[in-house]
Amino acid sequence: MANEIESSLFSTNKIPTFIILCLLTLLLLYIKISFIEQETAAFEFLQDRPEGTVLKMISALQFFSIPLIYLWKFTVIGFVIWVGSFMFGFRITFSQCWSVVMAAEFIFLIPEFLKIVWFMFIETDPTLPQIKAFYPFSLINLVDYTAIAKRYAYPLKAISIFEFFYVLVLVNGVHHYARRDKRAAWWIVSASYILIFLLWLLFYIIVYK
Repeated sequence: MANEIESSLFSTNKIPTFIILCLLTLLLLYIKISFIEQETAAFEFLQDRPEGTVLKMISALQFFSIPLIYLWKFTVIGFVIWVGSFMFGFRITFSQCWSVVMAAEFIFLIPEFLKIVWFMFIETDPTLPQIKAFYPFSLINLVDYTAIAKRYAYPLKAISIFEFFYVLVLVNGVHHYARRDKRAAWWIVSASYILIFLLWLLFYIIVYK
């Protein structure tokens, strides 16, 4: 049963799956912007000012950029995992790695949904900085975000329980296509995606101004 679910998860048609992912992301983004961010006092204050127009333009660009961002992200991470698989002698195609990365991306819809629930039903009067800083089950929730340097905000949000589940899906995807020991799949993902991910966070901290 588990193998059948895994097979269907990684073997779905790319185009319909990509469209569904984009539409779900678009829906969550629309709800977050329209019913949470635009209801804050700061946004209402800027609504009739030039700054408010700029914020609306940025929000609109987010909607149109979703497919492009996903295409870029899946291509880069898929390539990294494909190179890692090749280095370890696993015969996995780039197309298969791309499909695995796309399937794993659905994990990151969960924290966005939880964020919407949190600010719509629990913390119902947030500020824009609170909304930007909040990320469920991440390290940033263990610190006072107002007291830390801004360069650490993104890395602390990025390291979360959802990142772990994302890696877990990547490992299972590599294992599914390679049909080899899962420990080897862990080595591939660790030496490719996890290593690049940690180096990227370190680079972000160093160059942030």
